[in-house]
Amino acid sequence: MDALCWNHPAISLKPTQSSENHAFLTPKSSSLLFHCRAVMNSSNPESKPSPLKIQNRMFILGMGFVGQFFAQELKYSGWAVSGTCRNLGQKMQLEGRGFDVYVFDANDPVQDTLKAMKYHTHLLISIPPDVDVGDPLLHHEKLLRTTLQGGDLRWLCYLSSTSVYGDYGGAWVDEDNPTNPLSQSGKLRIEAEERWINLGNDLGLSTQVFRLGGIYGPGRSAIDTIIKQRSLSERQQRRARRQFTSRVHVQDICQALKACIQRPSSRRFYNIVDDDPAPREEVFSYARDLVEKKWPGKFDTLSKVVEESDITNGRGRGDKRVCNARMKRELGVSLVYPTYKSGLQSILDQMGDEEPL
Repeated sequence: MDALCWNHPAISLKPTQSSENHAFLTPKSSSLLFHCRAVMNSSNPESKPSPLKIQNRMFILGMGFVGQFFAQELKYSGWAVSGTCRNLGQKMQLEGRGFDVYVFDANDPVQDTLKAMKYHTHLLISIPPDVDVGDPLLHHEKLLRTTLQGGDLRWLCYLSSTSVYGDYGGAWVDEDNPTNPLSQSGKLRIEAEERWINLGNDLGLSTQVFRLGGIYGPGRSAIDTIIKQRSLSERQQRRARRQFTSRVHVQDICQALKACIQRPSSRRFYNIVDDDPAPREEVFSYARDLVEKKWPGKFDTLSKVVEESDITNGRGRGDKRVCNARMKRELGVSLVYPTYKSGLQSILDQMGDEEPL
């Protein structure tokens, strides 16, 4: 594509109303919505209906940061939500919030987990590939394919990463640009994308791949890193060396998923990013200013150390700016947080005025 993208500052797309009103997420009557909420939060297991009695049923493979955020939004809208986690502690915590949860072991998938997926209407895959086995589920693809055939699934979405594009020296890229991942994880993502699309096609499902930018949100942001007095993770440090990093707020990922369910598309790939790819140094500098203004002198020293040691090291390496025009145009998504500035401000506002511990 040309160097100029639709989400370039020089170009503006008008917001659409469709992203604000996802009627498919709401049961047909308010009484049904109340019933779904009540039974899913009931402390009496015998009063809970089978998820099969609820029209919309989502299974989330990997109830991590994005999975839990999306599950909660669906639950509030009357969906039955099930999913997988890594251990019994997470299982108990999630079940306490009203979700049916299965502990998933990639080396020994339990048949009951696969059978449960079969009788859900929608499937979201939010598990990154493993360096040894690739995609954990597709490591057992034959069993997965056999189990899911003839079930209730009609929609599948795989959450991938913009890392699949590789290095474009700071140029704009969209879904039509060739993929050329530099990392092993990016190469495994490409393989997983292809295999999930093939599986979805073979099962006759509406199948999409979302390529996500760097994910942030409440509890997982530059502001949280500064307040919690932590250094950046190794993965964050790698991103810090890039000239541009495309990112997306978790709430905008969720609204894109809702739009995709509402508007089944023949397209396979969508970039899910905001309008403002920016250096991580710039993002942390802005976050530090917000925190300093709210709590003067409390976190200033450490945040500067974080920036100097983790952010500026390796500054200037070219990368890419990821275009989101297809997401806006075809899914009708109007971003809640089009820039990191609006997203970070919202996260800070939600913290209230009390000084964090």
